[in-house]
Amino acid sequence: METTLREELAHGDALIGTIAPILRHLLANDEHSVFSDEIIARVRGMFSDIASQLLDELAIAAGQPDDRDHAPERIDALVSEFVANNALLAHIHTLALEWQLTERLQARLALDPVLAPLLQALISSSENNTASSAMALLAAQARFAQSQRRMQHSVTELPGDLLHACLLAMRTVAANDADFGAHCALAEAAIRGRYDESRSRLGLIARIVTGMGGGATAALSVAHAGVGIFLTALALASGQERDMAVLSTNEGQLARLALALRASGLRPATIDEQFASLHPDIALPDGFDQVGADRAAALLARSSAYPGL
Repeated sequence: METTLREELAHGDALIGTIAPILRHLLANDEHSVFSDEIIARVRGMFSDIASQLLDELAIAAGQPDDRDHAPERIDALVSEFVANNALLAHIHTLALEWQLTERLQARLALDPVLAPLLQALISSSENNTASSAMALLAAQARFAQSQRRMQHSVTELPGDLLHACLLAMRTVAANDADFGAHCALAEAAIRGRYDESRSRLGLIARIVTGMGGGATAALSVAHAGVGIFLTALALASGQERDMAVLSTNEGQLARLALALRASGLRPATIDEQFASLHPDIALPDGFDQVGADRAAALLARSSAYPGL
């Protein structure tokens, strides 16, 4: 069984290794309209939106607050910088995958993309801090859903290191721009002044799941927790980066998903339930129940990661 799982992980690693170069090629291709894949369109849309937000801040800093119709070459220059960053590319890609999974489970399981049963229960908590954090997450999840439908993403919703990467890209592009070069520092300060990672959607989810303590097992049911909370809980419980947990839900990463769920401490019967929700046509292989949680974690730890994670 371990040999089979290692082989499946190796195959999954090989697939993951192709993601960044393929995405980079497709996103850099001027004829992107011939690529109908939803994920590519969503990734490009989010990158273009982030670029527009940075250009908005540069325009405001330069005393041009009404300038929102940015030259395509300026947007393209920023997007090119973004795409060259593996970690940023991986994160935006997995956000698109997360939303794709969210829509799929909404259609198949009638799982609300904003208000999952677990979040509803947390909002009703008698503990004020828990209820307050859950309400904040409800608002953040609603914004995420709206943004994904529009193929957008707020720059202040990025993890801190990736926000910094975007600001470095802005510096690089602005340095060669006569209109904005002298105003980059002011624009960057304005963005950083509004940024609070703990209030971002991912920050709120992580705080809520961590605060659940032993009760966080409830977050490992995707039908109960919803996709966003489930993915964070899976990452925390299995010792993976969240972006890798998102990738594990892809059909080409079934061994990774099974091992992550086992490493999280779930029993095989419970893992079967998650596969029924995520991949109803796939069953766990015979003998999987012989793989312990510690062994599953060790196998995951030896697996390579998405470049940049």
